[in-house]
Amino acid sequence: MESGGKPAERMKSMIPKDPAMLLSFVNMKLRDYYGSLEALCEDLDADPREIEETLRTLNYRYDRGRNQFV
Repeated sequence: MESGGKPAERMKSMIPKDPAMLLSFVNMKLRDYYGSLEALCEDLDADPREIEETLRTLNYRYDRGRNQFV
């Protein structure tokens, strides 16, 4: 039996649930690997609205020009 489930499920499990850890994770990925939040979410099979809502609890908003949450 294969461990870890389907590839999309494994990618989703990599995304931190804790808002502060999510902020660090997403900004690092945006800085180093992705040109936009949409590209990151498409690749990791994540919902950009869910990420934005979670980070809004820390008063962070996605800035497209900077391609980061500020």
